[in-house]
Amino acid sequence: MSESRSPTRKRLLYRASYRGFKEADLLIGQFAAANLATMTDEEEQEFTRLLDVPDHDLYGWIIRRDPVPANFEGPVMTKLQDFNIAAIVAPR
Repeated sequence: MSESRSPTRKRLLYRASYRGFKEADLLIGQFAAANLATMTDEEEQEFTRLLDVPDHDLYGWIIRRDPVPANFEGPVMTKLQDFNIAAIVAPR
């Protein structure tokens, strides 16, 4: 991650972690913590667009309760859907 993008990614991590909907905070925040540092510019832009989606809509897409609209399909959405948060939060 370049230093010039570091503040942007820190803001994205904050936005992902404090959405106001506990389950979304946990899932999206942990995903961001695990993936932001390695995202391409295009993935970062897609993630930013996804963070603009209302919590319950985005969460429904991630857990595959609701279909993802075509304009929000992409590699980051797929990674979010495949993200295994259980491995992160499960007691060892």
